[in-house]
Amino acid sequence: MYLGEAASPARHLHISYGLMWRFLLLLGLLFALPFLAGCRHDQPALVAAAAGAITLTSSSLQSGRVPREFTCDGEDKSPPLSWSAPPPGTKALALIVTDPDAPGGTFTHWVLYNLPANKSDLAAGVQKQGQLADGTRQGRNDFGRIGYGGPCPPSGSPHRYVFALTALDGEISLPPGATRAQVEEATKGHVIAQGQLTARYGR
Repeated sequence: MYLGEAASPARHLHISYGLMWRFLLLLGLLFALPFLAGCRHDQPALVAAAAGAITLTSSSLQSGRVPREFTCDGEDKSPPLSWSAPPPGTKALALIVTDPDAPGGTFTHWVLYNLPANKSDLAAGVQKQGQLADGTRQGRNDFGRIGYGGPCPPSGSPHRYVFALTALDGEISLPPGATRAQVEEATKGHVIAQGQLTARYGR
């Protein structure tokens, strides 16, 4: 009986310390939850920042200028393009061509989306129709037409024409004729690699 009574306070002390540690642990978890939730919320931005790169080239734009035949002053046909293999997980590609130097703001010259992931080039003179034989869809440019609309700047300093290729983790569920804004909105959160090519044209 004597030994039992001597051990009793120690047991109570041990139990008190145990309860205190459990309380502190629970309190710590409660404080940590908002930070953990914030980390989960920011995760897509980290993934987007880690997007890879695609090398986009053209046999006709090697000099850094757009030849006349690919402009409204010539045949107004699209130039040939080719690119390196996109990363694994790519399900579709999108290509947008813009003129950031246009007087009224960025002008859209070409919008393509749902290019097959295994496609590695575009021949010159892509047909100006809503959907191509391989499933590629074309949007509406700022001339108000489907397909490619070549450089057609006002006289003065040459303008830059930016060809931007994007690898996506899925196809875009937009019908043919979509605008650049619609396609860019649909790609948010789905970009896994990008590539750009810039050439100039002036009059």
